[in-house]
Amino acid sequence: MSTAILTGQPVPGSSIEADLRSLGFDVRSAADTAEAETLLAAVPGEERVALVDARFVGHVHALRLGLTDPRFPLAAIPGAVTAQPAGRQALTRAMARENSAGGGTTLVDSLADRILTALDTDGTEVHRPELGSLVAAVPADPQARNEARQALTAVDDEAVRLKSAVKSRDGFFTTYCISPYSRYIARWCARRGLTPNQVTTASLITALIAAACAATGTRGGFVAAGVLLIASFVLDCVDGQIARYSLQYSTLGAWLDATFDRAKEYAYYAGLALGAARGGDDVWALALGAMVLQTCRHVVDFSFNEANHDATANTSPTAALSDKLDSVGWTVWIRRMIVLPIGERWAMIAILTAATTPRITFYVLLIGCAFAATYTTAGRVLRSLTRKARRTDRAAGALADLTDSGPLAQGFAEAVKKPAGGLPGFTAPVVALLGGLAVVLTAALTGFGGPWPIVAAAVYALTSGLAVARPLKGALDWLVPPFLRAAEYGTVLVLAAKADVNGALPAAFGLVAAVAYHHYDTVYRIRGNAGASPAWLVRSIGGHEGRTLLVTVLAALLTASQFTVALTALAVAVALVVLLESIRFWVSAGAPAVHDEGEPA
Repeated sequence: MSTAILTGQPVPGSSIEADLRSLGFDVRSAADTAEAETLLAAVPGEERVALVDARFVGHVHALRLGLTDPRFPLAAIPGAVTAQPAGRQALTRAMARENSAGGGTTLVDSLADRILTALDTDGTEVHRPELGSLVAAVPADPQARNEARQALTAVDDEAVRLKSAVKSRDGFFTTYCISPYSRYIARWCARRGLTPNQVTTASLITALIAAACAATGTRGGFVAAGVLLIASFVLDCVDGQIARYSLQYSTLGAWLDATFDRAKEYAYYAGLALGAARGGDDVWALALGAMVLQTCRHVVDFSFNEANHDATANTSPTAALSDKLDSVGWTVWIRRMIVLPIGERWAMIAILTAATTPRITFYVLLIGCAFAATYTTAGRVLRSLTRKARRTDRAAGALADLTDSGPLAQGFAEAVKKPAGGLPGFTAPVVALLGGLAVVLTAALTGFGGPWPIVAAAVYALTSGLAVARPLKGALDWLVPPFLRAAEYGTVLVLAAKADVNGALPAAFGLVAAVAYHHYDTVYRIRGNAGASPAWLVRSIGGHEGRTLLVTVLAALLTASQFTVALTALAVAVALVVLLESIRFWVSAGAPAVHDEGEPA
């Protein structure tokens, strides 16, 4: 139970107490600051507590946004401030200071607003939600109160709430083909007690059924798969809209939301490959290539955003031009569509599955994703070269964590760091790129089972250590993690293809999927300010360079059939370790309630 302390003299006819109770608060009243401090101290430390001015006039949804969002330790709107357990100490200190200064006298002005001013003075971070047209005010006299009530009745609280349930920035297909009706499905679900996690699970199940339909290899199965994939995407939109509509954010929901989209998409790729195989067409290399390309695209997004998350002097002519284009309606939608976000991508996959073959579907997907990756990466390179950003230690640390460097790379980085200070910053991505190209091209240009890929993988381990030997604060250092991802995934793909036996590419698909899950998990931990994956986990699965070297050694020592078995065993082992640790973390009390409101993936 949450507790709301109403401060000041009650106003006849006010609905504030009923509004607070409708939001799940146990309401208590305090006539002066001393009584408010006493009531605050009596509230158990593990409960949410709110201070609300009794004269408050506003929409219920304004109160909901300000007082019930679980993501923020401290939050406030005019006339109300709230604290969760993590922010309780700061609120208690501010209250004690106000009581001491005011001598416990009867409240005349808003205690909640004075407390908020005190928190700001202390430098304490307080979340202030965007209210838009919603009313939240503490009128000082009857005339102001009447004006506030008139403004209250002029705005439809439920319409604003329903509109705000839709992500503020989304792709064209989602905005115009899904959200106009999915928001009503979200409200229907919320009113019947369905949670975002339940809908997320339903979306996953629907996508897995779609993959199973595609795996039948029949035209009817392909049509059903396309329809179910769109249905899964609708549910995927609905779960986030329920969370925003009802503010039902949770740590478990964060984990599900962060990982299920990729699980659904990559499972569908596998279903298409199985369906094609039933028809005599082997497209596993295309399916694995699509997964590698899509994952590397996301790593580019994540690395660039983390590198510039808190950078200073972070402006450039390229960014200014981009912002200008975003102010013109048609260019906004064109630019959002050509990057092939999840809505456009899944719609394209669904239509092509129903109307064509898996091979054509993967060809179009690879071409579209390659164009989108080239467009977005080129733009980000231009921004990075033309801006004079100063990146922080936090950004450099996040990029280092995203590299997923294991004992070999870290050990070599430490060895060269002391005598040489590492490589100059601008060469780090070049060294990472050259080392990655060396191992992938060597594996591709030599026969399966030769020793040269092992030599190239050893060189790759050394070059990747060189790349991270100094803090990644250079203009293009955000390219280091995606280059390393492409090298590891590409090596596994090439060696599996060169093995040329049944099962090698599906085994490689499973290994890359398990490792990619680990990399996505790392990203969302960093986004939630919870740190990267624990060092023991990275060491136990070898780091990117250790896994790359191990796969080349297995290819050299084993026959093609034995190599397939070894890849399968490695995939299972990596999946078990990373999944168990991921589940342990995301259901723990320390997991962050991360919900992605930025660019569609």
